[in-house]
Amino acid sequence: MDKKLLDILVCPVTKGPLIYNKKNKELISRSAGLAYPIKDDIPVMLEEEARELTADEMQR
Repeated sequence: MDKKLLDILVCPVTKGPLIYNKKNKELISRSAGLAYPIKDDIPVMLEEEARELTADEMQR
């Protein structure tokens, strides 16, 4: 994930910061409780494509 891109991307729901999860290839929005997938090195920043974070993931 390009550091410059990560610096400018925000959660489309809350406009909050995103955390890159390299292992799962996702951008995590703790404020929205969502994980946005990265497909073919392109972040998919659509709420309907995101998965909800588990309670355990929210506490990390």
